[in-house]
Amino acid sequence: MMTPRRSEGRKLVVGLSGASGLVYGLRLLENIRLARAFYGRVFVVYTDNAVKVARLEEGVDLVSYLRGLEGVDGVYHSNDLSSPLASSSNLVSTDMVIVPASMSTIAKIAQGVQDSLLTRVAAGVLRLRNKLVVVPRETPLSTIDLRNLYELAEAGAVVLPAMPAFYIKPKSVEDLVLFIVGKVFDALGVEHSLYPKWGEGL
Repeated sequence: MMTPRRSEGRKLVVGLSGASGLVYGLRLLENIRLARAFYGRVFVVYTDNAVKVARLEEGVDLVSYLRGLEGVDGVYHSNDLSSPLASSSNLVSTDMVIVPASMSTIAKIAQGVQDSLLTRVAAGVLRLRNKLVVVPRETPLSTIDLRNLYELAEAGAVVLPAMPAFYIKPKSVEDLVLFIVGKVFDALGVEHSLYPKWGEGL
């Protein structure tokens, strides 16, 4: 499948919540040039807990890291409700990925709680029937978790759990991470070669 022609008006928002597995979001952003073939502008929204997880799991100062990335047009703290992204009128032709998505974030979006920039953007994207991809990273899942994920799927979101495949014959953890990043790009319709498709190069 070919990546659709880039539209300068189309935007992508990448949300980083405080779930374990922030490496998925970091690798997606490191490969954001692939999405820039489709999206004219890319923005990042991060939470306080994402900052803590980045430091704990990756040894990364998240804010400095995000501000130094090429291909990102704006970085916003989730408390910044003065951001233009807080209004649905600025989310026309905007898709969103939340990677990783904590179960707290999932619950709030599923129940319509819009108490942060992260959840407000997600609500606006759903409201406008644009793509919302959520990558939950939790196990096991309770009945409450499953119901919230079901509610999001019913509302039109793509629920993409961080469940890597092994038919790719991974040689490293990095291979498993890039498989999930590639699946996110698949859900957005972005062409990539981050993992071999079934039957290709295996």
